[in-house]
Amino acid sequence: MEYKYNRRHAIKSIALGSGALSLGGFSFASTQTKEKRNSEKLKGNVNHSACRWCYNDIPLEQFARESADLGLKGIDLLKPSEWKTAEKYGLECSMATDDFANIEHGFNDIKNHGKLQEAYKALVNKASEHGIKNVICFSGNKRQLSKEEGLENCAVGLTPLLRYAQGKNVNLVMELLNSKVNHPDYQCDHTKWGADLCEKMGLDNFKLLYDIYHMQIMEGDVIRTITDNHQYINHYHTGGVPGRHEINDSQELYYPAIIKAILETGFKGYVAQEFVPTYDDKMAALKEGVTICDV
Repeated sequence: MEYKYNRRHAIKSIALGSGALSLGGFSFASTQTKEKRNSEKLKGNVNHSACRWCYNDIPLEQFARESADLGLKGIDLLKPSEWKTAEKYGLECSMATDDFANIEHGFNDIKNHGKLQEAYKALVNKASEHGIKNVICFSGNKRQLSKEEGLENCAVGLTPLLRYAQGKNVNLVMELLNSKVNHPDYQCDHTKWGADLCEKMGLDNFKLLYDIYHMQIMEGDVIRTITDNHQYINHYHTGGVPGRHEINDSQELYYPAIIKAILETGFKGYVAQEFVPTYDDKMAALKEGVTICDV
């Protein structure tokens, strides 16, 4: 997840002959029509979503309509005021958030617990009323906290909130983010730390958001890590490495194999595209990403 990002319109390393991008078995024109975009049906093995912030320059009404046309089932990181627009087009908010959710100031700081618990309870109530299952949360930055102190503080702050959310059928989902490039000092920056927190609390409605982009930067070994830790994960984000742009062959990850490995764990949640498009036609970029992941 990125709330702040300097979008870099890098020069594409792939030739764009006559306005079309040809990439292995994928071909998309930057000026393609809506009919062409939606001419192929998705396979139905993956619950596809996309992160709203990557398309903020497209009005939400338009983005929701065109996302539904592409075959997406949800939109990530919508605030309560935006949920009805998604619902209007048969989409659910696949990961809920609100303005108070802060990457740097999270549950690892006991001074934040009171205000976060109050704000999250209100968001959990709203999510439950809309049938939304997942609400995002963050560890916060370390600020010299040890691993053990961070785990203990998060457990103390989250456990009563999780017990409350259980009664509302809502999960709290902590995102794994890299501290090397995008979020210096963020504490939940390795899968093991997040898995240790899951084990420490032992509550089924606390899970991890495994961001493939972020964890490739921090750990690599993506498929093995997912396979070994899938029981702690209920949501995935995509993104090309390096640069967090399209997930095609301009970057180092091979997403069809990653998604296949995710499905082989029995995963039934959402895979949300979270790359910053560089194409002029951003919905064409989204369609490409969804198609690459539609194994």
